[in-house]
Amino acid sequence: MEIFLSAGDLSGDNASARLVDALRKRQPDLALCGLGRDKLRRHGQEQFARGGDLAVLGFWEVARRYPYFRRLMYDCVAEIERRRPAAVILVDYPGFNLRLAARVKHLGIPIIYYISPQIWAWGNKRVKEIERLVDLMLLILPFEREFYAPTKVNAEFVGHYLLEDIPSEYISSATPQLEHPRLALLPGSRPQEIERMLPSMLESARVLNHRHGGEAVVAGVRDAFDYETALRRFKHDRITIEYEDSRRTVFESTLVLTASGTATLETAIIGRPMVVIYRTGAMTYQIARRLIKLDKIALVNLVLKEKVVPELIQGEASPKRIVAELDRYVTDPTHTGQVTSALQRVPELLGGEGASDRAADLILDRLGRA
Repeated sequence: MEIFLSAGDLSGDNASARLVDALRKRQPDLALCGLGRDKLRRHGQEQFARGGDLAVLGFWEVARRYPYFRRLMYDCVAEIERRRPAAVILVDYPGFNLRLAARVKHLGIPIIYYISPQIWAWGNKRVKEIERLVDLMLLILPFEREFYAPTKVNAEFVGHYLLEDIPSEYISSATPQLEHPRLALLPGSRPQEIERMLPSMLESARVLNHRHGGEAVVAGVRDAFDYETALRRFKHDRITIEYEDSRRTVFESTLVLTASGTATLETAIIGRPMVVIYRTGAMTYQIARRLIKLDKIALVNLVLKEKVVPELIQGEASPKRIVAELDRYVTDPTHTGQVTSALQRVPELLGGEGASDRAADLILDRLGRA
């Protein structure tokens, strides 16, 4: 059995690797082709693009690379037409994946979407498109069930893969009892977002460290960005960098300053109070502000259905505002305790362990009926 799987982001690559493990327990001869990053490559995926070339964020940034993605789309469609895989599995990455689904739907190959596009943030405009294109939608966030319930989409909640990916001893763990605060900085994984987030994060860490005698650690992604150059002017401010194990960095810290995205859920599952920031290009922000229908952007707040942790967006994500929110955690233990207590609910809300196994069973059941 061969499956075409398309996962352009690091989080999608991580989730897909878990899914492939579960599928191969049931279908040992499973072969993979498509788009992915390092984990899928190590799982034997034949990849039609370099993983790093897929990491693009924002409307304008994608538009600038339109010729590359147009050619990649043509190549993927041609391979699917030639190979006729048993299924096309699309993982998040909606700007590319929904267009790919539209171009191969006529082939009659089952199209399965794992990790729903965030259409719940953009309103209902894309629901009809998903109803027409997607044969099975696998949901990982609990509030997505409510969004899809009134639609004709065949949607199933399987739970979140992070609960099987994060070490069990990290989940809802006690905050380290340190004499001074230890701040984890999570600026994201794409070069564009790191470039936008990291300077404000570093300046905020510098101020907080000097105010409270603490330290800060950047959770870096190797080969994604030149962190060392960015940190050079902060070398006397007790800011260091650790690579490739952001969960351990969070686990060993007392506070977290993170870019919006999956990292907010990872931090919540581990149980650390956080400040969430988000910055994008001016044009992308103006477009998004007119389209997004939500009053919260951080996934942790969406899961909890209230703004438990602060969100600082665009101009609000200044060192002054960031330090004020972090400082409140350090100086107000009652507030910190309330936030930490709320975060303890996240693992259960995300469905507990077993998401990949549930997803694999639903996929193979769908293919058995195809």
